[in-house]
Amino acid sequence: MPIPDFIVDLRAQVGHHPLWLSGVTAVVLRGTGDRAEVLLVRRSDDGRWTPVTGIIDPGEQPAVAAEREVLEEADVVAVAERLVRVHALPPMTYANGDRAQYLDLTFRCRWERGEPSPADGENTEAAFFRLDALPPLDDEMRGRLEAGLSQAEACAFDR
Repeated sequence: MPIPDFIVDLRAQVGHHPLWLSGVTAVVLRGTGDRAEVLLVRRSDDGRWTPVTGIIDPGEQPAVAAEREVLEEADVVAVAERLVRVHALPPMTYANGDRAQYLDLTFRCRWERGEPSPADGENTEAAFFRLDALPPLDDEMRGRLEAGLSQAEACAFDR
């Protein structure tokens, strides 16, 4: 995955020390009822299917970041409708020794237009899947997807 320039600049200052970063997940839905579909992408780094995810740029509104990431990664225009989950991910260490921890803000998004394709090289595939025909998802991504599908009025968060 390409590293945003602002993180490259931060790493030049802090080395491998932990960074606390804000990210978004976009659960993009198309259709309703039995015809409902969700947008998933297959990551080029590890081959996992996930909703679209990304890092919020400095000064960027989180909902705008979710919409931007969907367009950049899947060539689909979507509108963030509501925040559905706030979740701190566990600390992680990348292969190069960089350490980070992410605060993920998951948004339920409405598809507006476009047919998915892996637009920016971060993914090898992008497609809409019927909710009863999803590819394998890990527990973390399934939790994000379930939050996006939930009809709960309030945003979910952990304690």
